[in-house]
Amino acid sequence: METKNLERVVIRFVGDSGDGMQLTGTEFAKAAAEAGNDISTFPDFPAEIRAPAGSLFGVSGFQLHFSSSEIHTPGDAPDVLVAMNPAGLKTNLKDLIDGGTLIVNTGAFIEANLKKAAYKTNPLEDGSLSKYKVHSVDISHLTNAALEGSPLSTKEKGRAKNFFALGLVFWMYGREPEAEVRRIYQQFAKKPEFGEANVKVFKAGYHYGETAEVFQTVYKVPPAAFKPGMYRNITGNEAIALGLVVGAELAGKTLFYAGYPITPASSILHSLAKYKNFGTLTFQAEDEIAAMGAALGAAYGGSVAVTASSGPGIALKGEAMGLGVMTELPVVILNIQRGGPSTGLPTKTEQSDLSQSLYGRNGESPLPVLAAKSPGDTFYCAIEAVKIATRYMVPVILLSDGYIANGSEPWLLPNLESLAKFPVEHRTDPNGYFVYERDPETLARAWVVPGTPGMEHRIGGIEKDALTGNISYAPDNHEKMTKLRQEKVDRVAQDIGELDLSGPESGDVLVIGWGGTFGALRQTQQAMAAQGKSVAHAHLRWLSPLEPGLKKIIRNYKRVIVAELNMGQLRQVIRSTYLVDAIGLNKIQGQPFKVAEVTAAIEKELGGAHQASSVSSTQPAANA
Repeated sequence: METKNLERVVIRFVGDSGDGMQLTGTEFAKAAAEAGNDISTFPDFPAEIRAPAGSLFGVSGFQLHFSSSEIHTPGDAPDVLVAMNPAGLKTNLKDLIDGGTLIVNTGAFIEANLKKAAYKTNPLEDGSLSKYKVHSVDISHLTNAALEGSPLSTKEKGRAKNFFALGLVFWMYGREPEAEVRRIYQQFAKKPEFGEANVKVFKAGYHYGETAEVFQTVYKVPPAAFKPGMYRNITGNEAIALGLVVGAELAGKTLFYAGYPITPASSILHSLAKYKNFGTLTFQAEDEIAAMGAALGAAYGGSVAVTASSGPGIALKGEAMGLGVMTELPVVILNIQRGGPSTGLPTKTEQSDLSQSLYGRNGESPLPVLAAKSPGDTFYCAIEAVKIATRYMVPVILLSDGYIANGSEPWLLPNLESLAKFPVEHRTDPNGYFVYERDPETLARAWVVPGTPGMEHRIGGIEKDALTGNISYAPDNHEKMTKLRQEKVDRVAQDIGELDLSGPESGDVLVIGWGGTFGALRQTQQAMAAQGKSVAHAHLRWLSPLEPGLKKIIRNYKRVIVAELNMGQLRQVIRSTYLVDAIGLNKIQGQPFKVAEVTAAIEKELGGAHQASSVSSTQPAANA
């Protein structure tokens, strides 16, 4: 048996939404992390909760990029595609590289399933897969054979077939099976009969790879060189929950979270509910409006208050967010973005809520807005959001997205002792107290806990006097308060660190990005810089206020590209703020950027070409 070393591999598991592809991918990602590989994952869920079995729109996928060197993305295209049914093959084959490895569950390629996937002929027999290395394996039959004599029902046995695929891939990439066997038993500890069945099937898949003559090579991806420390595999929503808990601890306050279930933000509530031992309080509200109102009430009462939602839920919170602006209460508002409008693409990723975050409230309602760049980065962004909210007495919006929320990566556990504390101080001295008397550095009003003797104060949704807090309809006072609220957001810039710039401070092309585009943009810039090309990448963590470092360098480049998963929302801000002819690289397909797409756009600008047409509906394009 030949063993071949590879630097990196991209593998994608696809099948029906009931085939366990997310679990299969997650388990293999854990094994890759344990083997010391750098990893990046991209779960891709169907939007329908119960899509018809075998249908094209019911396909669930999980892509994993694992490597012996640092990586930033889950990969452009899979080297290996594991297709559990015809629909999975139909919707994903176009992405498999030429000459790539295709593992197909032939047991699912029956006439009824082929028809559902719109195949006129069986692709396993008509020669259409000739350019791939095809391994046809009747996973369905072999799973049932492995469970012969099991007390499980036929349907229950069929659900174990994903573990056969997992075992086979474990063997292909030289992963030791013992740790996975322990995990399976642990996962099904409450239902040992299922644990035993899944272990049998997993081992059957592993031994099939050993004994089947069609598999002649075992591939090894050596460990990557990581900074010393303890790591864990973490998703964006898990990290953001941890960041909120730590942020509240650093502030010396109780954390209160109010939310309503919505994809892909729901798992934040699930994660936070596990941290009751840290004093975290979680509340599932009856709707989005109630969740925002409860968060405001908790902030008024002196807690670090948080709420989270996605697109349409953020819209429902809009009026109460304006109340938070008016009352100047510290609330962290998490927007885990998804495709829109309306219900849109609940399980797909997008960056289409930036304009909503910047301007989506009635009146002049400015808020600080920052965005996380990766699953692990959400931890630090959550702490930063808590710090800014409590330091400036203002609601803060933290943007993530479906790609970051559900994706995972190795995360270096931080030294909590190294994290700077920012303890909250509540005013208790009533002498000379005025509600809207402000800190000269931050313009924050004092945070007074209701019931403090002699500290009765007035806040509410009607405009208040700029000092006393009494209701005021005076024209000059309203203008003064409006400008003060904007100035307070602007002053957040003094707490923003250095601009994250990779590449020269002047040159041919500057690519600006924010949020989850970081990986594809940074990987592209580094590759092109290695080729001697004058390309830089500026990643923006803060979007309101804009990072001061950008102003210093943006005019130093011949071309400026703003890359984002929308129709050009940040580009409009960049153009109007800096009066530069920024070019858009935009994609609105519910999928993250590929490195090849970004490379092509930069190459076009390096060549002096300038495409002025609007975004293509099928291909991302640079546009003026």
